[in-house]
Amino acid sequence: MRESRPDEVLTEPAPSIWERVICGVIIAMLTGALIGPVFAPLQEETPVLRLVWLPAYAAIVGLLLFRIDRLWRAWPAMIAIAAIVGLAFASRYWSIDFATTMRRVIALAISCGFALYLGAVFRGPHLPRLLMHTALFMALGSLVMVVAFPSIGVHQLDNAGLWRGLWYEKNQMGAVMVIGAIAAAACLASPDPRRLLPAVALVLSSGLVLATQSKTSLLCLMVGLGLIGGFWSLRRGGAAFSVIAIWCAVVLAGLGVWIWDTHSVAVLEALGKDPSLTGRTDIWDSLMRKVADRPWTGYGYGAFWGRIGESPPADWVRKETGWIVPSAHNGWIDLLVQLGWPGAVLVGSLMAGTALLAVLRCMGSGLREGWWGLGFLAAFFVLSLSESILMAHQGLPWVLFMAAMTRAMLPSPSAAPAPLVEKRRRAYQTGPRIVSQYPHGSQRRAFPVR
Repeated sequence: MRESRPDEVLTEPAPSIWERVICGVIIAMLTGALIGPVFAPLQEETPVLRLVWLPAYAAIVGLLLFRIDRLWRAWPAMIAIAAIVGLAFASRYWSIDFATTMRRVIALAISCGFALYLGAVFRGPHLPRLLMHTALFMALGSLVMVVAFPSIGVHQLDNAGLWRGLWYEKNQMGAVMVIGAIAAAACLASPDPRRLLPAVALVLSSGLVLATQSKTSLLCLMVGLGLIGGFWSLRRGGAAFSVIAIWCAVVLAGLGVWIWDTHSVAVLEALGKDPSLTGRTDIWDSLMRKVADRPWTGYGYGAFWGRIGESPPADWVRKETGWIVPSAHNGWIDLLVQLGWPGAVLVGSLMAGTALLAVLRCMGSGLREGWWGLGFLAAFFVLSLSESILMAHQGLPWVLFMAAMTRAMLPSPSAAPAPLVEKRRRAYQTGPRIVSQYPHGSQRRAFPVR
């Protein structure tokens, strides 16, 4: 079945097919799909894995040069990227692992450059459609792995029986499928009339999130889809419905905060989680004591979580918690141990500013993209509370956040914003009957009026 081409709906032409194919491959690589388990089964940075990324880095540089005419308009995003990369580069002066910091700063700069390209070139609904197509291919690949190669696609020891698809673990698969589901929902909410493929992608991605049984991914999915669905409902429901819906949302949010504040243990037990969040709270307590030793500098970008025996502060955390901790399982605390409070404040300010711009532009560019930016930002924030995704040198969530920031800072391609709520015509109300306002009526007055 072939879908029609909605040229009259899209505000800017889509990038060429070869650009979309290259970007789809790079996006899949940023998720770690299949490449990580094959070339680095122990989840360690290996020389072979670095060689695999060299063609991707060359492709990113080529894309940036090819679209240099569009990048200059994103100069505010360039300043933000320069601040992020500059702070990471400056941390080499106090890093406990100079070589690792420098290597990962280069990877961070190239990833941010790719994010700048995505945000500046894939405008409107083109970026959600790219993510939806890429996630759909990875979802189908995950099904093949689960059915044909269960030793790779299904957990065997820890979390036995749960699906992990093309990735190391179920949480990675859940996060990628959340991104795909949010992108598919945005395509459905946008004015783009193509509905079949986004609907299939939404159902398949959501089903794979459930198959992972990842509570964090499920919460991100509910938040992202709920926000997109809420804006779509406000757009379609009229003024009265909008007032009632906003009031109900505020009440339910307040009720949720109160329940979590007073009965958090019961909520976690109902979700099948222990109060320590599978040992995360012990890690966070230990890490915050290390943050107190270097609150303003941290231990260097990408340098804290070295191998056993190579990073004394990480070894101290592992000894105190009693297990080999691979990361902080919290983006903000991981940022604190790497770059201190300046890094956390910088990233928090960029995130707050991007969210504010996305809300202010929800009636214009937000409508054209199906409110993808708002839905993704909400899921990204929730995911950052449980996973170390902030300022990741090779991570899709961070790249998409930087792309969303770039899109929010770019000028809108259309000067006329669309209203959030459609204006309804009252019953029995006819159009104007003034002759000059008819399409083919006279546009000149019969005699001048002084």
